[in-house]
Amino acid sequence: MGHGYLSLGQAVHVAQNSEGGVDQRLAQFLEKRLAEVWSKLNAQPNTYVLPSDEFALSSKPLGGFGTTIKGVNNTIAPTSTPNQEHFRCFSEELAFYFLCIDETAHERHYWLSHLAFNGVPKTLGFTEFCATDHYWQVSKMVLYMGFGKHKSDGVYAWRIGRSLELDIRTSPARATPSYGSLRVASLFLMLIALFQSTSASSTTPSQPLAHTQSMERRVTNGSSLLQCLQVAPPVLSPAGGCHETLMEYTFARSYGQPFVGQYNPPNCSFNRVTINFTVTSAGRQFDRLALMFLDDTEVFRTSTAEPTQSGIIWSYVKDMSSYLALFKTPQKIIFDLGNLIDDTYTGSWDTVLTATFFTAEDAIKPADVIIPISARKSTQNASSAFVVPDTMAVDTITLPQNAKKAVFSIAACGQATEEFWWSNVLQSDVNAFGNDTTLYGHSAFRELRVFIDGYIAGVAWPFPVIFTGGVVPGFWRPVVGIDAFDLQEDEIDITPFVPLLSDGQPHTFEIQVVGIDNDGSGTGTFTTTVGSNWVVTGKVFIWLDDSEGPTTGTIPTISAPASSIALQSTVHQAGNGSTILDYSIRVSRNVHIESTIHTSTGSKTSVWSQNATFSNSGTLSNSGNDQIVSQSTKGTLSGSSGYQKTLDYPLSVNSSYNAPTGGNVTIDASMDRAKKVLQLGDLAFPNSWKSFYYSHAPHASFDGSVILNRQNGTASYLSVPAQKKSYSAGTTEQRYTLSGMDGSQSEPLYQRHIVAANNSVVYDDESYGRQLRGQSTFAAPGKRFNSGAMYEFAVMPIGAILGRGPA
Repeated sequence: MGHGYLSLGQAVHVAQNSEGGVDQRLAQFLEKRLAEVWSKLNAQPNTYVLPSDEFALSSKPLGGFGTTIKGVNNTIAPTSTPNQEHFRCFSEELAFYFLCIDETAHERHYWLSHLAFNGVPKTLGFTEFCATDHYWQVSKMVLYMGFGKHKSDGVYAWRIGRSLELDIRTSPARATPSYGSLRVASLFLMLIALFQSTSASSTTPSQPLAHTQSMERRVTNGSSLLQCLQVAPPVLSPAGGCHETLMEYTFARSYGQPFVGQYNPPNCSFNRVTINFTVTSAGRQFDRLALMFLDDTEVFRTSTAEPTQSGIIWSYVKDMSSYLALFKTPQKIIFDLGNLIDDTYTGSWDTVLTATFFTAEDAIKPADVIIPISARKSTQNASSAFVVPDTMAVDTITLPQNAKKAVFSIAACGQATEEFWWSNVLQSDVNAFGNDTTLYGHSAFRELRVFIDGYIAGVAWPFPVIFTGGVVPGFWRPVVGIDAFDLQEDEIDITPFVPLLSDGQPHTFEIQVVGIDNDGSGTGTFTTTVGSNWVVTGKVFIWLDDSEGPTTGTIPTISAPASSIALQSTVHQAGNGSTILDYSIRVSRNVHIESTIHTSTGSKTSVWSQNATFSNSGTLSNSGNDQIVSQSTKGTLSGSSGYQKTLDYPLSVNSSYNAPTGGNVTIDASMDRAKKVLQLGDLAFPNSWKSFYYSHAPHASFDGSVILNRQNGTASYLSVPAQKKSYSAGTTEQRYTLSGMDGSQSEPLYQRHIVAANNSVVYDDESYGRQLRGQSTFAAPGKRFNSGAMYEFAVMPIGAILGRGPA
């Protein structure tokens, strides 16, 4: 990510060559990126390989900028070990150092030899080399690594191997010394990554040293860890503030064993909070769901990318200012990321979670009180999520009596047999292809209902999140699916219930997950009997009146007529005699709740209104192996104080699998999906323009925002049971646009167009404000892929990937 038009490397160059004044936007950008680099190094102190731009950022003083992050300045702190000396070589485009270590007492000796300066070969012994402290113009360098040992006759024996040969353009040297504390093995790979931007010719160094465990997780052929990402706009994170590490933890065999830690508020003033979650992993592993709690309140829900054998890394930054009331007081942190390690699934998750606290002048007004609707298991050091329908999601709470506004949020996603709920068939058709083909039922419709003391308070129709192992894993590496790293919550304005809830008495809240059952004759009914399972929590955000007296008003008037359900299915025979199932379902829903509220500022009418339509149609053929799904979710939500939200979630998936008994398993698929949201005002979570990082675009005040986020692609999967391995490849294209709304006018804030193909980003155009966007010139590969070009993924049964077929 660049600073405006600048790449990170260009931004560092500008900073280094600034003679006088400080560009605060550039300084903030560099501090933010330096903090990200530091998080990566903390996550993988012995294995992370710095690419050239990050190396330049972390190793060079930044001219007149003098940027400093609390606890981290703009050079990596030197080690105090007395037997380590540092040697620096600089050219016009490269800056790198070598670490010389004399450890003869441990029978190891690192040395460098055969350097050519300005074309004149020169050989330096260990002492002379490491004692030298000059800047040279380096034209060619051959890097050696040796292993030495004193033999019984007193002779020091060497084993030497050439690791790297480098040609560098001769130019005047100009640099400032910097120091580092990376291990030698890490340094060699860091140099290889750095040299990729030159005409270097490199090979992977031999590994005679005892660093096997850390080296197993390095990327081969000198490349760095595969960077995974979720496309999202940068989050506001200005200079200053203070920083805390909330968690450093490895999730290995962690089912039922979450991380448990203690959070204490920092000793600084703040009205904003952001978190940075950085993860590394290597090996084979499923995608995993993770939930973060402060005591019993869920504050972050994420999932993992599937790792490569040589390793992946990602960082996600999230604005947490909505939870300011919780971050102001001590909390128990519970981070639940269940994982399994065995001979087949070898990947663990090395995680670092940091928080940044700062003060900003903006329009965010977080809640005064936040009350969880959860299973309340923090005292048992366990996740407080409900698992529905295995348990009922019911909690009883007492609200403050002087509330003036209340918002309910729902965090919910399907897992196991409900992960692909959008591909389910009508209950009457689960055996359309016989008992040997598994199809999941209760329809493709899911509704999340919120009840207060038995009264309907609102509903939410979930966005169909596809995790990184879903449909075809090759879709989602290195660019993951929409919301996969940050599962969004749905909001319901329950302010009309405030007069009822302000009596000082306990009130019962319930979240239901609803599907549809049918009788096979065209009649459908709502049911709370769905597959297993949904992971669900809720929260009540409360804003208090200035008066301490109880809020009064009228009992809410609720209009929630029976939803319209239209469904049909047909089983017929194709020309070749095979069975074909066609099905469709349509649902419409209207909710209107209204009351009058009396507070210290007077009386007002509070309204919550929802109108939504849902449709899903599909065709299954080839014994259920082939499926085409087309789904549409549209809705309009409106509340008090000018809040309005329009949503549109189109989804189209075409998939086909072949799973012969004892043979290789294949899947081919294409998908096209989007999340389109127009929002005016906000409820509990700030409107997207309020948390946008304005270092990249002129700051302005808007009424709302528009998000257009679309992904489409093709991918294939191959599983080889005889090898206990699976492979996948694919191409995914994504376009993301965030715009600010001012009346009927929109102002572009952030745009990104990215294409990933076969484990690599092959096109990436990112722009801010009214910058001109580049033109995409890529050739997407066809639907089917040569298995020789595929990449390894975790082995999963068809049912776990597609939501149908063999489990």
